[in-house]
Amino acid sequence: MTTWARFVTARPRSVLTAVIGVVLLLGLLGMGTADEISAGGFSDPHSESMMVDQLVRAHFGPQNPDVVALYTVPDEQTLDDIGPRVQQALERIDPKLLARPIQTYWNSVPPRKGFLRSSDNRQALAVVFTAGDDTERMHAYPDIEAGLRVPGIHTQLAGYSAIASEINSRSEHDLVIAESISLPLTLLILVLLFGGTVAASLPVGVGLLAVLGSMGAIRMLTEFTEVSTFALNIASLLGLGMAIDYGLFLVTRFREELAEGREIAMAIERTCATAGRTVAFSALLLICAFAGTFVYPQAVLRSLGFGAIAAVGLAAVLSLTVLPAMLALFGARIGRTKTKERTERFWGRVVDGVLRRPAAVTVVVGALLLALATPIFGVELGDIDHRALPAGNDMRTAVEELTTQFPAASSGITAVLRGVDGTPPDVAAVETATRDIGSVAGVRQVLQVGRDGDFVVLHAFLTAPDRSATATAAVETIRGLDPPAATEIRVGGDTAVTVDSVDSIVARMPWMVLVMAAVTVLLLVTAFRSIVLALKAVAMAFLSLAATFGILTWIFDDGHLARALGVSTGPLAAGMVVLIVSVVFGLSTDYEVFLLSRMVEAHRAGADTAGAVRIGTVRTARVITAAATLLVLVTGAFTLSPLTPMRFLGVGMIIALVVDATLVRMLLVPALVELMGRANWWMPGSGRPRRRSVTVVEKERASSAS
Repeated sequence: MTTWARFVTARPRSVLTAVIGVVLLLGLLGMGTADEISAGGFSDPHSESMMVDQLVRAHFGPQNPDVVALYTVPDEQTLDDIGPRVQQALERIDPKLLARPIQTYWNSVPPRKGFLRSSDNRQALAVVFTAGDDTERMHAYPDIEAGLRVPGIHTQLAGYSAIASEINSRSEHDLVIAESISLPLTLLILVLLFGGTVAASLPVGVGLLAVLGSMGAIRMLTEFTEVSTFALNIASLLGLGMAIDYGLFLVTRFREELAEGREIAMAIERTCATAGRTVAFSALLLICAFAGTFVYPQAVLRSLGFGAIAAVGLAAVLSLTVLPAMLALFGARIGRTKTKERTERFWGRVVDGVLRRPAAVTVVVGALLLALATPIFGVELGDIDHRALPAGNDMRTAVEELTTQFPAASSGITAVLRGVDGTPPDVAAVETATRDIGSVAGVRQVLQVGRDGDFVVLHAFLTAPDRSATATAAVETIRGLDPPAATEIRVGGDTAVTVDSVDSIVARMPWMVLVMAAVTVLLLVTAFRSIVLALKAVAMAFLSLAATFGILTWIFDDGHLARALGVSTGPLAAGMVVLIVSVVFGLSTDYEVFLLSRMVEAHRAGADTAGAVRIGTVRTARVITAAATLLVLVTGAFTLSPLTPMRFLGVGMIIALVVDATLVRMLLVPALVELMGRANWWMPGSGRPRRRSVTVVEKERASSAS
């Protein structure tokens, strides 16, 4: 790091020109990213349900509609009156976009005709099956939507493509609003924190470059693998947030070095050798944490990892190139600052209190965090559906009306009855399977929809909407049925896809956690030369996670404060849980690295355990608190979105950051380090720990007293 700092400070303008030029090229490349990313990737492609759906789709075409249009008859008119106008509008939709002709009440025959109208004859449906894969179907939705809307007739839309498009467009819109609100506030706080616009603008500038560069990196990834649209959201969030955190840490350390009388070039060298090394390890830890998402088969979850890794990597690289170069050019304008500030005196009193009663602090804070975590034992996981939209939203209302008014509106359950020895099921076997499936609670009716080769396709209409508790129980019950002799039953449909996706996430979660924990311990042992500190850091990260998810379960699953927050209650979206786990674990370890690095630095300078704890906590408390506050602004702005997943992310990040930056980092960690004493610094083969240096400790004591 020292060599790198000397290289940058010797030629700052050349470094800035080269780095910013590369980032701008990446930004130009990333301008077309939105057209290349996938809108799907939520399901496990190797699951039973996906194999059933692919089999049925290949032989009989799609069974689950992409878009459902609900037409309501104007006053003093009938369904027959509006039929010609609806059919005329639908004929304008390009047939190339469709996998099969659009089915409507007006072009169907009994008994299908009866399924496509309401019992009061005031509403009727048009069902659209779009051609292509998930991305092609999503791209076709705007054209299909325009053709489905008939002037003068109240039209409501639902279905997979409609809901996914609505959620994606709303989330993109809300992301822009969140950033437009959080960015000025972040800059204002940085100005107040640093006492000047030059120092404040450096981290924000690096953050904007990181976001710009990550768009290009994601665009390049689309050439090799499927990347979901969520990669852009997470890259924007973390690119800005982590660059501000890293910039804050580096600029603060630079000003400390200036305050101790060093020249600008030497201050940059010292900053890179200490804070810069910590930033590099922090970024590497975050990258490894997000690499845990690669264990999942769902493209959307892997995409979270792609976006996060691109953003964090660029934030670190830019912080260690652009910032030193900018400090070399404008370091004199940043000015010197006193490190003996009021906040350090405050945190000095706090840590002194912790050091006087470390056992009591450990018990009280630990018990509080465990109590906050208790609701997690009753958590239920699900998927994002129409309930992600705010109450009163037209599309959510349409789904709710379809559920109550139209028995065939939901996709229901697709069951494939197949001969195990290659022979098709006989009539008796089909009748037995139909009867058994029809007797399952939650199943309204079972029809045979096709036969081909050695399998028969049955469709079960449900009494409850897809993904509901009733529908989920029906899927599990059908899978538990004993099939007729010499046959097997395989289940598909939207609810089965959700069940399999959640099961896949739950089954692979231990592997993700194992990857994150193992790599984190290995890197921290390398960084701090201490096994105890590394294991403690991972334990604290998991304790923060448990407390965070306990509170989230209490709110979003159990329903407490849900009305006040304006969110829909129900099972937590499994994909969002993976996102929060990755981000919170990474940030928890990130702040732990900031704190422990100063403790280890003080200990290596000769301080004993208590002195190292005090120096490390006092010197980093202000930075960690400020970093957490800024990240709360960046991510907390998502709570302004009416979408439940966005509020889940915003609330989850606020809870995690507040818990981690206060209870864990500033209270529990110092108390535990003090209790562990000399064991903190143990490392096989490292020899005996150093003796206390009175100079270091007394200097810090005098600093806080002045």
